[in-house]
This record gives sequence, C-alpha cells and structure tokens, in this order.
Amino acid sequence: MTDLADIASVGRDARRGGYSRHGFDRAEIELRQWFTEEATRRGLDVQPDRNGNLWAWWGKPGPGAVVTGSHLDSVPGGGAFDGPLGVVSALQAIDLLRAKNFSPVKSIALVVFVEEEGGRFGVACLGSRLMTGAISPEAACKLTDPDGVSFGEAAHKAGFDPLRMGRDDQALRSIGQFVELHVEQGRGLDVPVGLASSILAHGRWRFTFTGEGNHAGATLIEDRRDPMLPASQLVLAARRAATGGARATVGRIVPNPGGTNVIASSVDVWLDARAGDDARTREVVEAISKAAYAASVEEGCEVRVTEESYGDTVHFDSALRDEISGVLGGVPALPTGAGHDAGILAGHVPTAMLFVRNPTGVSHAPAEHAEPDDCAAGVVALASTLEHLAG
Repeated sequence: MTDLADIASVGRDARRGGYSRHGFDRAEIELRQWFTEEATRRGLDVQPDRNGNLWAWWGKPGPGAVVTGSHLDSVPGGGAFDGPLGVVSALQAIDLLRAKNFSPVKSIALVVFVEEEGGRFGVACLGSRLMTGAISPEAACKLTDPDGVSFGEAAHKAGFDPLRMGRDDQALRSIGQFVELHVEQGRGLDVPVGLASSILAHGRWRFTFTGEGNHAGATLIEDRRDPMLPASQLVLAARRAATGGARATVGRIVPNPGGTNVIASSVDVWLDARAGDDARTREVVEAISKAAYAASVEEGCEVRVTEESYGDTVHFDSALRDEISGVLGGVPALPTGAGHDAGILAGHVPTAMLFVRNPTGVSHAPAEHAEPDDCAAGVVALASTLEHLAG
C-alpha cells in the first residue's frame, strides 16, 4: 500500500474521477520511470524489450526464468488497483525474499506490459500481443488514439523503433513460468487470495452507423435518417442478448459531429462481448449484429461492423495452478470474465494468476478497492510462489 500511495497522484482524472493512464502518455511514462527507479534501487537490472514492455531482472537474463508482473496503464477513469497492484506486489515480493536471504536458483524477472487495457489505442494487451505475435506490428502501429496519434508514433516518441516491433521469441524463451497477481474484479473470493482457472472468450467490435447529418430543428422527423436511433437499439440488443452467463456491454458511443442541435451523420459504437466459450460469444455478437442491421434498415441508415480484437477461452496451466495452490496450503480457483496479459501468454508458456479479494466487486471504476491486509496476503502468496518456483 505504501508503494501504491507513492504513485497515487499520477494520472488523476479530474473529470471522470479515478485514473486515466494510457500507453505512452505522460502519466504512463511517469509510472514507467517510477518502476525503473524502484527496480534499480532494489538492485534489479531494468531492460525494455523492443515492443515497449519493461523487464527488471534478479539474476542473469536468459531462458527459463520465473516471471511475474502486470501493467501500469488504466481504463479511462479507472481504479487504483487494476494493474499497479500486481506491479507493486512483485516489487514487494522481492523485498520479502531478500529479507529472508533467499537466493534464487532460477532468475526472476518482473515485467510491466504496455497498453494492457487498450484505453488509448483500442486493442487490449497490446504489449503481450505484439510479443507473442497475436497482432502484427503493422496493424498495431496503425492503431490511433482519439487525437489521431498512432501507436507507432507514440512508441517512437517514447524511444522505441516501430520497425523492430513484433513477435519476440527471445523474450518468450526467457519465460519458464509466468505468474500474474491481480485484484479480483468481481465478488468471487471470500478469502484473501485465490487463483484463476480460466478467462471467458471475449472481444471488442466497432459498429459504425451512417445516416444523414442535418439540422435538429428544421428537419421533420419523417425526413430523418438518424444513425443515433439504430445505435441506441444496439445498446438494448446487447442487454437482451446477454443471457446464461454471457456479458455484452456498450461503454462508448461517439457521434459525429457531436453537436447538441445536430442530427449526427454517423455514430461509432463499441461493443464488448464475453461468454464461456467461442461459440457462445460469437452467437451473442451475431444476435446483436442482426438487431443493429434491422434497426439501420428501418431508419434508412447503413452499418459496418469491425472486429477490433478477440481472444478465445483461456484455460490456465492446471499443473502450475495445482502446484501453486499446494504451496499456499490450498486456495480456491475461479474463472474470470476479465482479460489479462497472462491470458495472452497462456498459449505460449505455463501461466497462472493469483487474485486478491475485492470486497465490493467494483472494478474499472474509481471505487475499486482491496483491503490492506488482503494486499499484504497477496504479496506473501506471490513471494512464496516465486520462492518455490525459483528455489
């Protein structure tokens, strides 16, 4: 909690509340510098990789290391724990191990992934997707933020060469096992610490509704082709389609040109959909898409659907999960509806996740919270895990 307090002033969002820290923006770069200083103060060797992720090494960099970490960016107006708790806990776990004179047999690395939330460039887990080849560097570097700045431009300004980005087999070989600690993002735990069993299949889709821009006062209702109407129908369709444990959310709508007394010429709507498996997730999106098309036709508008990112169901390494549970004396394992860098890595290296209890279940919002005693329990659990895996 002390380290979280040290960064509590960085990236405060006065309008939304909470924090807005995004890949390669001023707040995230300040946090990267903070991490570099904290890791260096602990005697760790900090090295950025070519995709913008930061690595801090205890021991010689090389294949088969035990790796932990998370991210420092946030959603717009996010909470203090999502991401930073995993980074802070990793640093403090090193402190605990050093205090007991532990000397790792395997090297230990702490990693901070860039743009995990996708809050600036629209694609989540961008750093880990680039590293694993889940997104091409060409596609990643063309992604733009709301101000029209591309990921490639932002990365170059931060000191990275977009031409060198892409799948990094050397970085992947360095990971023998990966364990990410994260605040749990629902109300799934009734004990301080648990483990993740799986991640729901999930993705993001952009619906662009196109109609006819016009005057709000001079245009008769029967003469309108207003794209805001089918856009609003999509929001309702998302709620209707989300049954049987599926989740469908519209969290962002952008009308163009966005004037109060203007009928929009186009409206962009972003859909987040998640379900227990690929087939069910696709079924939910198909139902919502059909409703969007029907509403567009009725209003005399057009709609274009673009899949911006997608990840199938992730099942974490069961042997590693059971091994960690044994080290911790037996802790519950639960599925999660939230995506993580650990989920991207799970298809390439043995991966596990530790969860710290969230007493309210609120996340991606300023009220996100974890109790100090539970956070401390998470640090102890992570330290014990690293000691076992690297000892």
